[in-house]
Amino acid sequence: MRHYAGYLFDLDGTIYLGDELIPDADRTVAKLRERGARVQFLSNKPIARRENYAVKLTKLGIPCTPDDVVNSPLASARYLASEHPGKRVMVMGEAPLQQELLDAGVELTDRVEDTDILLVSWDRDVTWVQMEAAHQALRQGARFFATNPDTVCPVEGGRTVPDAGAMIAYLQASTDCMLEVMIGKPSPIITEMALARIGLTADQCLMIGDRLGTDIAMGETAGLDTALVLTGVTNRDDLERSSAKPTYVLESVAEIS
Repeated sequence: MRHYAGYLFDLDGTIYLGDELIPDADRTVAKLRERGARVQFLSNKPIARRENYAVKLTKLGIPCTPDDVVNSPLASARYLASEHPGKRVMVMGEAPLQQELLDAGVELTDRVEDTDILLVSWDRDVTWVQMEAAHQALRQGARFFATNPDTVCPVEGGRTVPDAGAMIAYLQASTDCMLEVMIGKPSPIITEMALARIGLTADQCLMIGDRLGTDIAMGETAGLDTALVLTGVTNRDDLERSSAKPTYVLESVAEIS
């Protein structure tokens, strides 16, 4: 493996699983930093703010500040504030996402008739009333955006739970409205933000993650070399069935040299 100036790490399934650090992930990051490489963490998971991830990583032995993290709530807030100023947004998402949007000056609404954009995210407390309101907003012409396409999220014990992609599929099926804008991985929106924050170009960086459809696809689309790790949702059988071709396939981040 060549040495890169920058490393973009996915979190869930790559650096940790739930509250458990992937063995030697802390040593890998420390080694890269000691070599002078720039490290950035990317997460599609929309149920926590960057500050929460920084605290979690630090507790797991990877010293981190919020500036070291780009996640889908941050990308969504900055994208909506800069590209769709003044638009009223109905959010299907949890408090961390809503607060990130409010901090960026995005106007939120829960009124169907006021909704310009529906932003769908992972919401573990979603209700039928909210799903029906989102359905009606789309039927009445609201634009259809989402924080991330992940259909499931890996958790401890090898299990997965439904993620934002399942909610997107539900609304597409019920309304015949197709998603217009994806903000998180593999979208160029979050990729360009991460590269700008790390101050490097795509050809100088390696993208490391456990998902073919988001992490590896993001790297391929943006021109980054990619490393697939087999500690998350993807196994070798999945890789053989896929058209994706990661630059490297690793058992875990511990193999990064």
